[in-house]
Amino acid sequence: MDYEPVIGLEIHCRINTKTKMFCRCSNDIFNESPNTHVCPICMGFPGMLPLINEEAVKKAIKGALAIGCDIPEFSKMDRKSYFYPDLPKGYQISQYDLPISQKGKVTIALSDGKTKHIGVTRLHIEDDAGKLTHTDSSTLVDYNRSGTPLMEIVSEPEINSVEEASAYARQLQKIMRYVDASDADMEKGQMRFDINVSVRPKGEKKLGTKSEVKNLNSFRSLEKAIAYEIKRHTEVLSGGGKITQETRGWDDEKEITVSQRSKEGAADYRYFPEPDIPPILVTKKMIDEIKKEIPELPEKKAARYMSELGLSELDARQLAEDFSLAAYFEKAVEVSGHPKKTANWLLSELMATLNKNNLTVTDSKLSPKNLGKLVKLIEDGAITGKIAKEIFPEIYEGDMDPEKFVEAKGLKVMGDTGELEKICHDVINRNPQTVADFKGGKEKAFGGLVGQVMAATKGTANPKMVNEILRKLISL
Repeated sequence: MDYEPVIGLEIHCRINTKTKMFCRCSNDIFNESPNTHVCPICMGFPGMLPLINEEAVKKAIKGALAIGCDIPEFSKMDRKSYFYPDLPKGYQISQYDLPISQKGKVTIALSDGKTKHIGVTRLHIEDDAGKLTHTDSSTLVDYNRSGTPLMEIVSEPEINSVEEASAYARQLQKIMRYVDASDADMEKGQMRFDINVSVRPKGEKKLGTKSEVKNLNSFRSLEKAIAYEIKRHTEVLSGGGKITQETRGWDDEKEITVSQRSKEGAADYRYFPEPDIPPILVTKKMIDEIKKEIPELPEKKAARYMSELGLSELDARQLAEDFSLAAYFEKAVEVSGHPKKTANWLLSELMATLNKNNLTVTDSKLSPKNLGKLVKLIEDGAITGKIAKEIFPEIYEGDMDPEKFVEAKGLKVMGDTGELEKICHDVINRNPQTVADFKGGKEKAFGGLVGQVMAATKGTANPKMVNEILRKLISL
């Protein structure tokens, strides 16, 4: 029997606020000493009252709007009770039946060129637990992460392959970064995945029994865990067995999932309204103001680059998928006036330099203005592409104005046609055999003549003009 997988994802993204969800402790906890960003509120001391972070709420709404969610006027926080060493309060402050947003969608592009819409059930807000580190003899707990603000984004069970799941997760990461709702940096623990996987006979509409794998912290582990669970479910069912609904963990070294506990239901968590936090009221005015802060999103930006600027689909998508890269490109184009050539230089020469030094475009020493000026010099015929490549490293390192640099170094393309004709004439007179070879049909011989002219002019001659002058003189 053929089976098809059905996958749902719960993606946790840390909201990039300065402080935690319900207290004034710093939200910047990466590489900080354990238990140094804590206070009585996020440690759950008796009598402490939480105060909701308004900026976290607004950023969550921005993220929700970016994926097309509806924002209700009224939502509330709830207590989700469970007992674990890294949860000092004995409960998490989350949202249950009245979340801050619901009913969105994410569009993904697949390798076969098709697109697919994945429904989003809800995006809700909550605070995070701490972090456990297991050793051979003990378990260490760091509460720095406790109380940091999260968005939990829950998909509909509409994902049917590892590729779709990975594309969905990557697209969500891109969108949350674009709207500045989350940095979603997995190396810093700012984005994690819980997966729900089941399989069913092809053509069947009813969902199979699912298993959940929690706390996956990389795209690789996401893809591997889903593939493993699909294979495990299929083998169990094909052998006549039954799948037990349970929570499983992922062993990154062995690349297998392992059973942890039976799957909890809503009743197990004993949800009830958080008594210390009033309901969240969102006005239309507030939504309208947040909508104004949402930039053009990657899909629309890429489409615009193709239709208005004439970029290839590959270049358009590569530029549009990174907000900082797209912003750099647009500033450079304002100066150069040549979108295609600017895209080429940005994605080749500049990115090669940045990648070599393990940098991003935000770390670039070369400003977009000066990259634009360099491209304009080439397109205006003031310098050749060869000269531009030769001087690029020096211009990059000092963020030099290419116009002033070229002028100071005397690198402008020769504008004196008479002088260029004289040099071409001298090259022809010095190379009678090469000229004879060319006249005899050896086209490669002509390249040698062009090379000598370019060498004589130290690369400042316009290659096209050299071509024209040489051919004219040889034909005389």
